[in-house]
Amino acid sequence: MITVILSFLLASAPLTVTEDGQVADKLVKEDFELLYVDQLLVDDTKLKLQMDILDEKLYEEPINAKLDENGKIIEGEPGRSLDRQKFQELFLNYFYKGTPRKIALPERPIYPRVGSELLAEIREHKIGSYTTKFKQSNKERSRNIELAAEAINNHVVFPGESFSFNDVVGERTKEKGYKRAPVIVKGELTEDIGGGICQVSSTLYNAVDLKNIEMTERYSHSRSVPYVPPGRDATVSWYGPDFAFTNNYRQPILIRASAKNGEMTIHILSSEST
Repeated sequence: MITVILSFLLASAPLTVTEDGQVADKLVKEDFELLYVDQLLVDDTKLKLQMDILDEKLYEEPINAKLDENGKIIEGEPGRSLDRQKFQELFLNYFYKGTPRKIALPERPIYPRVGSELLAEIREHKIGSYTTKFKQSNKERSRNIELAAEAINNHVVFPGESFSFNDVVGERTKEKGYKRAPVIVKGELTEDIGGGICQVSSTLYNAVDLKNIEMTERYSHSRSVPYVPPGRDATVSWYGPDFAFTNNYRQPILIRASAKNGEMTIHILSSEST
């Protein structure tokens, strides 16, 4: 719980931790005063900025429901954010009446986009699937494939929504565990962080190549790759090509991805069969 003391310090002062472990912040009434003729008003711009700061400190992202390796549903968890309307009411009472001097930040729950009920519906039918093979002996490349597969696994694409491989997987960095492995650059084989993840994007491309999936961005490598037939690849790079598509089905689709025992497999699931 975050406690706000409406009193002495500047609004920009950092959070302080009290002896009992509670987190406190302090706001100064004078920092929000806006004199207009003879009437005392609140500076809405400063108040909004302060609420942005408090919301950033309080915010917790919700966690979507997902399927485990055995297809069992793992419940999602709600997140939280600042209830701005309630906070503004409390602050205005303090501003004009001087009370209360101390409040617990009012919270509002943020519910996951993907709940267990939705997940139970959209896992019913397999509408697409594709498998490619990789050499487990190349541990660095294998690890990159595993990480990228984990990143897209359990991702839900809603009707009319677009999927971007780069947006979902994010930047491939050492901090995330990605290794240096072979990549193709301008037709030449070299090494870079995240080498091998194009096998994941290419496997995904072949799995979602369905009648109601619109490919909006896809590029082929400058030379053939061994894991898919010619012309069936989808190269990606953080500062370059992306693989993207739009779901034109009437229902959400669920991406199930796994990379183990030398096989990269992706299943596309939905509540409706094609």
